[in-house]
Amino acid sequence: IAYFTGLCASVTDLRKQARQLENELDLKLVSFSKLCTSYSSSRDGRRGDTSDTTPLLNNSTQDRMFDTMSVEIEQLLAKLTAVNDKMAEYTNAPGAAALNAALMHTLQRHRDILQDYTHEFHKTKGNFLAIREREDLLGSVRKDIETYKSGSGVNNRRTELFLKEHEHLRNSDRLMDDTISIAMATKENITFQRGMLKSIQSKVNTLANRFPAINNLIQRINLRKRRDSLILGAVIGVCTILLLLYAFH
Repeated sequence: IAYFTGLCASVTDLRKQARQLENELDLKLVSFSKLCTSYSSSRDGRRGDTSDTTPLLNNSTQDRMFDTMSVEIEQLLAKLTAVNDKMAEYTNAPGAAALNAALMHTLQRHRDILQDYTHEFHKTKGNFLAIREREDLLGSVRKDIETYKSGSGVNNRRTELFLKEHEHLRNSDRLMDDTISIAMATKENITFQRGMLKSIQSKVNTLANRFPAINNLIQRINLRKRRDSLILGAVIGVCTILLLLYAFH
């Protein structure tokens, strides 16, 4: 009994650690996503500044924030992986047969959450690196254009037209990327919410199957809803017929 009690306490402690790490990961990933989304627009806003030192400082600050948050998230993912592995060890421990079904279900749920967080982190990180590479390339092109402009004279009409056209194309590209990013983020949120709803529905079904009284109550509620719908439909039909008869007579 003492061994079984200690085993239950260890599993409960691991579940608490997993939930705490998952909450921390969720907050970190939200902040990480906001950083990656605002990176392109902030770089565009700083390009209009003629100062040579402020943009470099801001760029390096955002890059340091990206590197720091990446390391923190990777550490949290590693800790959550270790907790899940430790929880998996208890499934084969002596005396765990009574807890094995519930423990396996809990372990699978934490593994699914870990997989989702890992996928979201790598996807957001990849998007950030792609945006930074593109912005660096555009910055290099702009620097070359400004160098050519300063060397050949600012009154060159063709150069000014080229710069304006380049600016329009760059703004259009940025707006399209922002729109696509918002759409992808919305899709990811809807997918995540759908997964959460499926998990809740599965838990409700499991609870209903486990407790027949609750299942019977749900069936009664559904039957009463159907009966009320039929009564309401019949009343509406009768009222409609009476109104038609009154209208034609």
